Amino acid sequence: MKRFLPTIVLVLLMSCQNTAQNNDKQLAVINAEPKEVPIENGKAKAYFASGCFWCVEAVYESVKGVEEVINGYSGGHTENPTYELSNTGKTGHAEAVEVIYDPNVVSFSTLVDVYFASQDPTQVNGQGPDRGSQYRSIIFYQNDEQKQIIESKKKALAEALDSPIAAEIYPFQKFWIAEDYHQNYERLHPNNGYIRNVSIPRLNRFKAKMPEVLKVNSH
Repeated sequence: MKRFLPTIVLVLLMSCQNTAQNNDKQLAVINAEPKEVPIENGKAKAYFASGCFWCVEAVYESVKGVEEVINGYSGGHTENPTYELSNTGKTGHAEAVEVIYDPNVVSFSTLVDVYFASQDPTQVNGQGPDRGSQYRSIIFYQNDEQKQIIESKKKALAEALDSPIAAEIYPFQKFWIAEDYHQNYERLHPNNGYIRNVSIPRLNRFKAKMPEVLKVNSH
């Protein structure tokens, strides 16, 4: 047994060093200057993480003024994250969505309202049955105005619920697009068990809360 002790100690030391390095990298992400995504062809982009991106995609696609929603990963410290790597919880990334919208139809402020109305805002590191840091809630800001909007709404919600709000607030850095099979998942797989039992009920709960923001064909 004694001859294995040096190896065990070395492995533990390496693991601690890796954890410390990852923590430092993640802290750098949180403290970075936000990157602003320019408006193109009259369309702006916003980024949110709120549990499984299949669910969040369907929610935002139901909102007036939203042109497209893309599933992906954001908020972490690793390059080129994949679904498999993200699920380890070691990349720092969360499943996230890129919301492409017309700011003349729907404001960033309303998109933040949609965000909070479409989840359990008090659940830490997950939504519903999905648990882990890769499912944590994050709102990404691209400038000081967006940050102030997010912080104000988060504070008001915490006071209204008399409970801490789990959503983290990150400066936007980069969005990594997820694998093709994750895109438009709810629409393409309506009979999938997870979609029927988790995603669609979540979407319907949101629709009942904010019917005024829905597209006509989303009722």
